[in-house]
Amino acid sequence: MKIRKDADLLVKNCSLLTPDFQITLNQTVVIKDSNIAEIGDTTTLSDCYTASETIDAKGKFAMPGLIDAHTHTCQQLLRGRIADELPMIWTRIMVPFESHLQENDVRISSQLSCLEMIKSGTTAFIDAGGRHMHQTAESILESGLRGVITCSTMDSGKEIPSAMKLTIAENIDLNRQLFNDFNGAGNGRLDVWFSLRSIISCTPELIQQVFDTAKDCSTGVQSHMNEYTNEIGYCLENFKMRPYEYLESLGVLSDHFLGAHSILLSPNEMDIIKKHDCKVTHSPVSNSGKGVPNTPQLLQRGITVSLGTDGAGHSGLNLFDQMRVFKSLMRASYGSPISDPVVMPSTTLLEMATAGGAKAMHREDQVGTLKAGKKADFILINIDQPHIQPTHNLVNTLIEVVTSRDVTDTIVDGQLLMKDRQVLTMDEEKVLYESKQAMKELAVRANI
Repeated sequence: MKIRKDADLLVKNCSLLTPDFQITLNQTVVIKDSNIAEIGDTTTLSDCYTASETIDAKGKFAMPGLIDAHTHTCQQLLRGRIADELPMIWTRIMVPFESHLQENDVRISSQLSCLEMIKSGTTAFIDAGGRHMHQTAESILESGLRGVITCSTMDSGKEIPSAMKLTIAENIDLNRQLFNDFNGAGNGRLDVWFSLRSIISCTPELIQQVFDTAKDCSTGVQSHMNEYTNEIGYCLENFKMRPYEYLESLGVLSDHFLGAHSILLSPNEMDIIKKHDCKVTHSPVSNSGKGVPNTPQLLQRGITVSLGTDGAGHSGLNLFDQMRVFKSLMRASYGSPISDPVVMPSTTLLEMATAGGAKAMHREDQVGTLKAGKKADFILINIDQPHIQPTHNLVNTLIEVVTSRDVTDTIVDGQLLMKDRQVLTMDEEKVLYESKQAMKELAVRANI
């Protein structure tokens, strides 16, 4: 008599995306102790395991969970407010909004962010930082998602309200406290990094202290980089160097640095990024109003590129939309001028949204691909639908037509967060109700 092995969860009869972006059919994913124990043909594995729960995923497609490498979970209550606005959005709307955020606002906003990500196929994210980030930490732990958080770090800038600027010591102490309280929480699902909001809003002394403290804590640093022309001008005027050149001159760059946006890069800055193995992340929808990054050149240099949404203030938290927009932007900007229709292949986009995000988080050994031994972070997509099937190439179709509403199940760390579109870890009705009330109150309070 054959002895069956124990498993926590079996996902049977699915098609599956392999690490080399091939499609295998009739697969079973075996989950044990938060990890993928085995992946194989359903016929072969069906009699090998006894599981606490089994999902029949016939007609569904399993792929790694998407990773949002740059978002702002505190901006859910800003949705729809900044589109079609004239400059300066930052000073007229976004700064007043953020400076008036209270703990309850951040709690509700981060819960809503997590809810949207679960339903959009995003299993992990990197938050750019804000106020009251312990509330975001609690939301991540409640939701079951995987995340990186940090505090918003600023000590200068004429346009920054005094309530948002702290001394160097206060900034460092606040972020270190967040690190001490939450780094490694949730079975390692939560990481805490340090950050610069931007070079413009941080003095050289604060920049140095942030990197020194992060190194002391063996954790990462992130910053908004090369997003606006005035940011480039500020660095040239004050330091006679461009942003990445300036950070290199301080001796702070390393493979633990993530530069969000990184749109307006010079060839020398790209070389600096490659030299120090820094990571970059693009937010296609948000970035399209500021410029188009030279991603083909970054990839040719072997630089890790990931994708982010930049938060609900700029777009929804839907990485399928970001990939679709980015493919069109790359074709129009770099493909059309040289008649290269495959300047940004679908497999490259999927890699940015999965394995690229995992590298940005420094978790490529755990997530980003479906492989035995890695964390069980993946999603199921209902592909048995007329806008998806039949298809000559499912990977292309994922980029062309799949939306967040096609995601049926979300699994993180081996736990089902959503099953058949029903979120299991959060009270969706309660979160939606509280968010509507909070948006009204905040709009009045911040006068936006």
